Amino acid sequence: MTTQPATIEQLEKKIAQAYQVIGQLLEQSGFDGGEGRRALDYFSGDDFDPDFLPWPRPGEEGLRPEQLNAGNDG
Repeated sequence: MTTQPATIEQLEKKIAQAYQVIGQLLEQSGFDGGEGRRALDYFSGDDFDPDFLPWPRPGEEGLRPEQLNAGNDG
C-alpha cells in the first residue's frame, strides 16, 4: 500500500481530530486544569510555538511529565 503526503486541508482535519482526542483524554484523566487548557488552546490555534514543550511544564499542576500515567507506560 502506498500513501501520499497529506494535503494542508487533510492536516487541518487531522489536528482537529487530535484536539478532540486530547480533550477527551484530559477529561477522563482528571488532568483538565490549566495545563490541559493550555494544550487545547495551543492545538486549536494556527500558530506554532517551538517552546510549547515540555508539557506539562515543570511545576504546573503539581505533576512532572514522568509522573503522568503516559510517562509510566512501558
